[in-house]
Amino acid sequence: MSQVLNVLHSESWSLIALAAVLVVAMLAHQVLFFAAGRIAARSGRTLDASLVRHCRAPMALIVPLAVLFVALPEMPWPEQLAGYAQHLVVLGSIAAFAWLGVRLSNVLADLVAARYPTNTRDNLRARRIATQVQLLRRIALVVIVFVAISLMLMTFPSIRHIGLTLFASAGVAGLVAGMAARSTLSNLLAGVQIALTEPIRLEDVVIVEGEWGWIEEIGTTYVVVRIWDLRRLVVPLSYFIEHPFQNWTRATADLLGTVFVYADYTVPVEAVRTELHRILQASGMWDGKVWGLQVTDATEHTLQLRALMSAADSNIAWDLRCLVREKLVAFLQERYPHSLPRARAELGRAPAAA
Repeated sequence: MSQVLNVLHSESWSLIALAAVLVVAMLAHQVLFFAAGRIAARSGRTLDASLVRHCRAPMALIVPLAVLFVALPEMPWPEQLAGYAQHLVVLGSIAAFAWLGVRLSNVLADLVAARYPTNTRDNLRARRIATQVQLLRRIALVVIVFVAISLMLMTFPSIRHIGLTLFASAGVAGLVAGMAARSTLSNLLAGVQIALTEPIRLEDVVIVEGEWGWIEEIGTTYVVVRIWDLRRLVVPLSYFIEHPFQNWTRATADLLGTVFVYADYTVPVEAVRTELHRILQASGMWDGKVWGLQVTDATEHTLQLRALMSAADSNIAWDLRCLVREKLVAFLQERYPHSLPRARAELGRAPAAA
């Protein structure tokens, strides 16, 4: 009886000592990251602030696990219980380091966003790099999770030392699962191809399935297109590899805009051309590169006038087109109302009956 009490007494003291060490480790973690946060705030560097923000949570798990990994072999516990505890620590350590790897990828994204901001006028290179980093970061996330799960499964001897029969059946099951997940795998491969070839980038202006909008998000298996009326069109990544679509900002962000106005044959084209140039100069949205007005069609009733103008990006081009259309119509109504489209008819008396 005394021996049992001695064992329980020793185990109780070991648990108290282990808990005290864990408390000290967690306090040390809090003090360390508090000091690191103050240093990062003083330095003002993106790297310091991002490391503190993203690594605080996973390190709060890694530090106690490291203490347990060192202290557990010294605990006077039964061999089987100590083995279970060490196994749990190993599993937790693998998960914690995988979490840290994911957070470090977020640090890389913060550095790229600070180095190449996308909220500037000429942001073509920044959008290209941001798209590549986002796609590669999400692919790395899938790889990290897969490797972590594989390592955790390898810690179980019964799974590590699997027989040939079970291995063959697992291979067949893996083949079946691969066939079932064929669409997911094709989208993952399409993501790698898009990151390398760059058919689309974040905030590119595209026309997909007849809808005009911007690339808002590029996920691991899908792309979110923000339509002009704030709807969201979700499209699989493989769509942009297998189907044609329009990308208005593939090479540059500047665009040519067109406005069609229909007028009568009596319209003074040169006066309308002069008015178009005046409207563009006064608008503040014209980039000064391209402009023109031409008669592009003549039907039995009207002339088709095409006004051509350039703008820095698609948003400005849209607003400029609407402004030019409105001003040209108002100009014709005020100065040349007789030149607006009209239907002509000749009225005459019917011939008298014989």
